[in-house]
Amino acid sequence: MSSSGSSLSPLSPSQARRERGGAPYVLAAAALWGTTGTAASFAPPAASPLSVGAATMGLGGLLTLALAGRSAFAVLRGGRSLLAHLLAGALGIVVYPLAFYTSMDMAGVAVGTVVSLSSAPVFAALLDRLLHGSPLTGRWLAATAAATGGCAALALDGRGAATGDGIGPGVAAGLLSGAAYAVYASCAAAVIRRGHPARATMGALFGLGACALLPLLAATGDALAAEPRGIAVAAYLAVVPMCLAYALFGAGLARVPAGTATVLTLFEPVVAAVLGVAVVGERFGAAGWAGVGLVVFGLLVLTARRPRG
Repeated sequence: MSSSGSSLSPLSPSQARRERGGAPYVLAAAALWGTTGTAASFAPPAASPLSVGAATMGLGGLLTLALAGRSAFAVLRGGRSLLAHLLAGALGIVVYPLAFYTSMDMAGVAVGTVVSLSSAPVFAALLDRLLHGSPLTGRWLAATAAATGGCAALALDGRGAATGDGIGPGVAAGLLSGAAYAVYASCAAAVIRRGHPARATMGALFGLGACALLPLLAATGDALAAEPRGIAVAAYLAVVPMCLAYALFGAGLARVPAGTATVLTLFEPVVAAVLGVAVVGERFGAAGWAGVGLVVFGLLVLTARRPRG
């Protein structure tokens, strides 16, 4: 059975209830992730995006592993059947924050966020097709088209984006981030559906990722740790949009398919846009707010209850 949930066969009533019950967890996680760009904007100017990304998921990964406790190590001892999922998922966890914060640094917070998040469902669909041969429903395609179109409008209307040579590499980094995110989500869902608890799965994957990210933080984090605000930013990013949000996301992945979850996380750029206006002082025109509306519409299409025939 595919983990994408995009099969043309209808869901049973129990499956539909589980998906509706899981959607709020994923949306709550996406809302917390939407605060990352605003929080990172308060880091010291000398702090590199690599140090911010390494602190977010390196320190947050350790905390997630600690909260999972022994159950995470049970996942890590799951044998060869889990090894490929664990290694690929951990690689996605390492690449995602480094590419994500680099993209925001080079192309601007709005562009980096929307490219990363709007590309993730596309990569997730490609993975599902490649690994499971899963077809896509018209409902899923319509929701994804609306949401990604809204993200594109937000990016094009962003007022704080960088200009010049930074845009192209920044967009490329955003696409790499979206691909890494899709790999992580797919691998986490595969481990969870093999019978392992969501918290244990998150602890195992992020613990593995932390093994690579913490040495990078030690090498690049001097400027981030040199000022109290840098320490505060790193602590917030590690605890709230990393540890807490990924715990919520894991609970959602236990109930909804990975492909659906990646579309639901397109709520993140909506939150990021609102915070950018309210806190950072960015401004969006008519196209930007239309993009927000399209994202919300796509989410409603995806999560609305199907009428009974």
